[in-house]
Amino acid sequence: MELITTFIDFFLHLDRHLASVIEAYGGWTYALMFLIVFAETGLVVTPILPGDSLLFAAGTFAGGGSLNVTALIVVLSAAAILGDTVNYWIGKYLGHWLLARPNSRLIKKEHIDRTHTFFEKYGGKTIILARFVPIVRTFAPFVAGVGAMTYPKFLLFNVVGGVAWVSLCVGAGYWFGGLELVRNNFSLVILAIVVISVMPGLVEYIRSRRRAAPTAPAEPAAQRDNR
Repeated sequence: MELITTFIDFFLHLDRHLASVIEAYGGWTYALMFLIVFAETGLVVTPILPGDSLLFAAGTFAGGGSLNVTALIVVLSAAAILGDTVNYWIGKYLGHWLLARPNSRLIKKEHIDRTHTFFEKYGGKTIILARFVPIVRTFAPFVAGVGAMTYPKFLLFNVVGGVAWVSLCVGAGYWFGGLELVRNNFSLVILAIVVISVMPGLVEYIRSRRRAAPTAPAEPAAQRDNR
């Protein structure tokens, strides 16, 4: 319980915690953020790590001069691309073995189902679009590996999506994080980022479940006439 409380506090007060990290570790902050982004995108079992919010917060500090925005985009884009690459190969070589265990605590079936929904609608472009949807972005490269998407095709989507995701999120923090309204309500802004990014995936998942739900059989006409 204490671990969950600590995680929530870190998540909601990223600005304070990131400021402390920058003050304590200086340039090593880039390495720490590299590891977080890599873990969220590359390790199938860590979809809850802060991705969008961390990038936005890092961009905010870059806007204030504490971090270099170019270095951020380069380092974190590399982390995102490398993470998805590792995730793809995990799916390719271990995916069928992991998915054969439906009660696994490591991989939730609903997360895989939600990602499959994205692939059914958007095809290979899911690798790009999923970057902006928490949880789905962690499982999209895994599912691509399981589904035997060719690596050259995957790599193209991976690079485009990784650079776009990091650039947009860091850029948003860089340009808007310094606004007084954002600074004074940073926790609410972080929550808004999460809600906005989760909504498209959640809506699509609900729609797919409704489409897949069995419909009640039509009542025979003779039966209706005898009423």
